[in-house]
Order: sequence, then structure tokens, then C-alpha cells
Amino acid sequence: MSNILKEGDKAPDFCMKNEHGEDLRLSDFSGKKLILYFYPKDMTPGCTKESCSLRDHYPDLQKHGFEVLGVSMDSEKRHQKFIEKYDLPFSLLADVDKEVIEAYGCWQLKKFMGREYMGIVRTTFVIDEEGIIDKIFNKVITKAHAEQILEAYNISAERK
Repeated sequence: MSNILKEGDKAPDFCMKNEHGEDLRLSDFSGKKLILYFYPKDMTPGCTKESCSLRDHYPDLQKHGFEVLGVSMDSEKRHQKFIEKYDLPFSLLADVDKEVIEAYGCWQLKKFMGREYMGIVRTTFVIDEEGIIDKIFNKVITKAHAEQILEAYNISAERK
């Protein structure tokens, strides 16, 4: 199933609480490239690998003008624990009502071990300085997601 959004579309606006209970909006990142990644759940293996990949290459990403925000249905408090445990240098947004997750087309039918259920499909949007979706990553490589993004922009990742 593909996203309802495509590259070149205006990114849906949002206002969500971060791990400190502060409202963050898309407009707060105007003039910057924003990596907005949607993931299923804090503290799970794939989501941890993905978040740590972005953490490990955060200085690289920032050097090239990118900011990073993660989005899941987890609470602000759970996000705070996830950030502290893995020393994440960027904010995670709590979309407990699925409003933004649905607006970005990430709430979809999933299959696992023969069972079907609705859930967050791991997807990353790179939004340009004017709020336009520049790139969409539907097939996220969790353990090398930052490298995947940097490669898409022809940027060499610094070796850690």
C-alpha cells in the first residue's frame, strides 16, 4: 500500500507535544530540511536501531542542514525514557490520537505471522525548507537509516 502523499506535495501541517510537553509545529522548521520519521513503538528492536542510526549520524545530518523528529503513538513520558536510555539528540513527538500519523498516510493494514491489524508503517519524509515533501522512504533500512538518507542526497556518511 502506498502513501497518499507523494514527493512534491505540500507536507501536512502538524502540532504535537515533544518529550518535554512542548508543542512543536512544522512551521518551527521553516527554512530547514526536516527528517520526519514515523515508527511503531519506543524501545522495540527495529525502532531502536533506526533511532540510533539517526543519532549516530546526527552531526553529519545537521552539517548538511537537516533536523530530525521522530513520531509514534507513544506518550511524552515514554519518549523521554527512550531518549534518555539511548541518548537521542533530537525530539520525539507524541501522536497518541494518530491524527498526524493518519495525515501522512502511515496508519495502514499490516500483516505479521498470518495476522492482519492496523498499525504504523515505518516511513520517513524529508521535508524541504519551504514545507514541500522532497523524499519519502517507504523501505526503511533500520540499522542504516541515516546512511540511506545521506546516500539519497549524495552525501558521504562519516565513519563512526
